[in-house]
Amino acid sequence: MDYNNDFRHDLKVGQVKEKEIGEIFQNKTIEVKTDLKASKTGNLFIEYESRNKKSGISTSESDFYCFAIDSIFILISSEDLKNKCRKYLNTYRDIRGGDNNTSKGILLPIQDLL
Repeated sequence: MDYNNDFRHDLKVGQVKEKEIGEIFQNKTIEVKTDLKASKTGNLFIEYESRNKKSGISTSESDFYCFAIDSIFILISSEDLKNKCRKYLNTYRDIRGGDNNTSKGILLPIQDLL
């Protein structure tokens, strides 16, 4: 798009994009997760099992996941997140964690979401 130094033009363009994103998220659910260690480790822990039962991403019915990392929010469709995690199943990134290490999850590099 060409640069335009006209606020009214820019406002119209912005309003079109606001409408587009509103339509994308209309009637959609978003699960918001905060990972306090992610900014230091560069990884997110994506739980899929707890106490030998499916949990987390395995049972979520949300359409999207939103990760809050410090003041940054990363939004991804749940299906895309599952696909990104699958490649790490049964690798060194498939680890135990959570309370008393009773959960299993994928240590997903934040970079994989960008």
